Amino acid sequence: MHAEYSLSDLLERLYQNQLALESALMELTLQVEAQGHAEVGDNVRGALYTIGENAGHIKQGLARLKKFP
Repeated sequence: MHAEYSLSDLLERLYQNQLALESALMELTLQVEAQGHAEVGDNVRGALYTIGENAGHIKQGLARLKKFP
């Protein structure tokens, strides 16, 4: 199997996608809140909090996976 298609590489790319989506959602949240929709902003921030919490676990799991070729 080519290295770019390994499980750890696949998971790393999914993790990077998660971070990119988190960033995009935050940008949209700031725009929504600036338009006076605080409740919507709070709801999205709740989801973003969960994404952020899970990101730490994913990063640790990736680090462990990469130790074993």
